[in-house]
Amino acid sequence: MSLASSSILLTGGTGSFGRAFVAMTLARFDPRRLVVYSRDEMKQWEMAKTYADDGRVRFFIGDVRDRERLSRALDGVDYVVHAAALKIVPTAEYNPFECVKTNVLGAMNVIDACIDRGVKRVVALSTDKASSPVNLYGATKLVSDKLFVAGNAYVGGHDTRFAVVRYGNVMGSRGSVIPLFMSLKGKGKLPITDPQMTRFMVPLEQGIELVWHALDDMEGGEVYVKKAPSIKVIDIARGIDPEAEPYIVGIRPGEKLHEQLISAEDSHHTFEYDDYYKVVPAIDALGNKARIKDGRRVPAGFVYASDSNSEWMSVEALRAWIACDGAKFAAG
Repeated sequence: MSLASSSILLTGGTGSFGRAFVAMTLARFDPRRLVVYSRDEMKQWEMAKTYADDGRVRFFIGDVRDRERLSRALDGVDYVVHAAALKIVPTAEYNPFECVKTNVLGAMNVIDACIDRGVKRVVALSTDKASSPVNLYGATKLVSDKLFVAGNAYVGGHDTRFAVVRYGNVMGSRGSVIPLFMSLKGKGKLPITDPQMTRFMVPLEQGIELVWHALDDMEGGEVYVKKAPSIKVIDIARGIDPEAEPYIVGIRPGEKLHEQLISAEDSHHTFEYDDYYKVVPAIDALGNKARIKDGRRVPAGFVYASDSNSEWMSVEALRAWIACDGAKFAAG
């Protein structure tokens, strides 16, 4: 598989992931066409200015809820990366029907439209909140993950293949805690949900590289889980503004104290690689050697959670990242 000279469509393409994916993919692979499919005309208008002289980038207004529009946008597309979602946890708690329409029904539309249009491979983005979910956003993303995995059987005689990439909090993405704390730096106080709260931290570039790898490696039905360091939220605050006084605001509706990427139930068909884990379909978990390759089985009962993680990010490492990359992401 090669993305070079191919046609790629990215749903939700004007978000933090989408903007970085477009820039990195154009530079690395030189695709023939890269279609940004999203519903926000203003974000598209602003993003289009960057690529005004690049004929490879196209912009398509549309919503994943609209299957007909999605099908039109997929004309001639080889590969799809599905990043569109309603993802803010409290928003999903208070607007559950809207979250289901985008994250679940939208996923079904992507699957159906990709099969009908003869797309070769599809990678859907997931989240740590989809593993043992306790909030509606996580529950809808778990359903989405299951739909994309099952899509490989649902596809019938067609050649379209589906996989999922799951990772933790993208460092510096819009709506995440790093830009929030940076915006409050110097004001004397920073809001902390709970002093024990932990999160996985993934640099955006590494998340994109795992998507590229999934497109190249997948047989269909895999969930690729990015290995990432953990950090306490209170240490993020200390790294950004050591002089600020933390004040406890409590856990928001639907939030977990610690996040999880792989559950004990999934450990029976999970394999470890150097930079990631791969959860293979429970049906025929061990029978497809092409899917497993050189993976090592994890121990039974293995759980990949942010509080029991073996890798941790130091406050110094966080500050180094902010000095190099944090400002540009916060500005976005």
